[in-house]
Amino acid sequence: MSDRFRITLAQLNPVVGDLAGNAAKAREAWEAGRAAGADLVAFPEMFITGYNAQDLVAKPAFHTAAIRMIEALAQDCADGPALAIGGPWVEGTELFNAYHICRGGTVTSRVLKHHLPNETVFDEVRIFDSGPIAGPYVVGDTRIGSPICEDAWHPDVAETLEETGAEFLLVPNGSPYYRGKFETRLNHMVARVVETGLPLIYLNMVGGQDDQVFDGGSFALNPGGRMAVQLPVFDGTISHVDLRRGDGGWRVEDGAFHEHPDAWEQDYRTMVTALRDYCGKTGFGKVLLGLSGGVDSALVAAIAVDALGAQNVRCVMLPSEYTSSHSLEDAEACAKALGVRYDTVPIGHARAAITDTLEPLFAGTEEGLTEENIQSRLRGLLLMALSNKFGEMLLTTGNKSEVAVGYATIYGDMAGGYNPIKDLYKTRVFETCRWRNANHRPEWMKGPEGEVIPERIVTKPPSAELRADQKDSDSLPDYPVLDGILDILVDRDGSIEDCVAAGFERADAKQVERLLYLSEYKRFQSAPGARLTKRAFWLDRRYPIVNRWRDDT
Repeated sequence: MSDRFRITLAQLNPVVGDLAGNAAKAREAWEAGRAAGADLVAFPEMFITGYNAQDLVAKPAFHTAAIRMIEALAQDCADGPALAIGGPWVEGTELFNAYHICRGGTVTSRVLKHHLPNETVFDEVRIFDSGPIAGPYVVGDTRIGSPICEDAWHPDVAETLEETGAEFLLVPNGSPYYRGKFETRLNHMVARVVETGLPLIYLNMVGGQDDQVFDGGSFALNPGGRMAVQLPVFDGTISHVDLRRGDGGWRVEDGAFHEHPDAWEQDYRTMVTALRDYCGKTGFGKVLLGLSGGVDSALVAAIAVDALGAQNVRCVMLPSEYTSSHSLEDAEACAKALGVRYDTVPIGHARAAITDTLEPLFAGTEEGLTEENIQSRLRGLLLMALSNKFGEMLLTTGNKSEVAVGYATIYGDMAGGYNPIKDLYKTRVFETCRWRNANHRPEWMKGPEGEVIPERIVTKPPSAELRADQKDSDSLPDYPVLDGILDILVDRDGSIEDCVAAGFERADAKQVERLLYLSEYKRFQSAPGARLTKRAFWLDRRYPIVNRWRDDT
């Protein structure tokens, strides 16, 4: 009986739908494990298909091809360590989220996920059937239990595995980032270790998929909850974890330990990773955006440069007669600091042509919001023309505060393919700009160090500049008030009374709630964006467009 066991953890970045590419990554990691003398090479949940693949997995042609790919991978990896990889499995009419254990050219065991998450971004009850709680599988002379992701957030699966002879737990995950998520994961895994008395190895994937970013951070715990290994967040890595068997059973030997950055850095890296992978996985090499001289577009420009490099980012200033001289100066200074291409496309003549065209129909009416929005929609038209002509994906730049209350023009400044700051409230936008100016991480930021967002952009009063002397505060509560109310109504699913109890004016809370519900149709048509919280707009929060309910308390 061997007293040592080596697991190679493949904390990697799969691409949804790229079965051959994901299998190639698996072979490469398996080869690294074989060279290192591993007994088992392990991959995250649903690695062969990529995750979160949503309804794609339910398509028979797709899950059949994925199962065949796993079987082919097992044959390719016959001579060497066992391989454990996530993917679909079909029995009769039932489709499962499974963990396939491959050894000697065949799939020797399968673990079927029992607890199917049906909250936030997950719809697994819609897609998969629940598998039975089963016992451990065997690799060599060692019995291993693998609760799949959600299964480890509940005590029953791990307890059954311990009772049926599992000697340690290997937990494969597809766990996406939200602020504070690592602590939540760790608390659940420590509970499983305390309950079972078994070592536990938590394996997560990395990389962006639509709005979600998987942040890695794989780790290993020994009985009592002491951490023996902690892998980096966001970085793909192939790491070897060693266990030794003693009188008290298996223990994970101390290994690599990477400190995790603070929440500000993790949020920023999530936005960079989300954009980088969205572009890389959809085939866009270049992006463009309207650079207004305001804080939101400046931050998006910095994220884009850090994600793709300055040579792949175009910034465009589209001034009107309402564009201030300091906005022109600030936009140019920001573009220069970032090193991007900067074009100026005045909209005055085009706006006059549209005004003249509509004049017979608008005659006798007062100018107002319609005319303001024509400017925004004209800018969207011109930016989309550049996008079409040069193959550069247009980024939209609305923050979560604006997205929440509809302070954006549909088919105007909402036009675009991706929004890196969609889940970042305005008050956090300001602080994130300050964080980026003060911090540079050359290992994953492609942009320059130093003050890339001029201080005046961060400190001046926000304005859409669609009319003379306009400020955001003319239409909305000041952003600290607005964001505080939105945090209660959106992120905490609270009520008007909760807002009042927190010290906000009832009239402000009711105004914000009204705008929140009225803007649902805009969000339904908005670009996807990086998810930073558990209540991001899209899969985390799903409300009807037609909705007459209001909180009248």
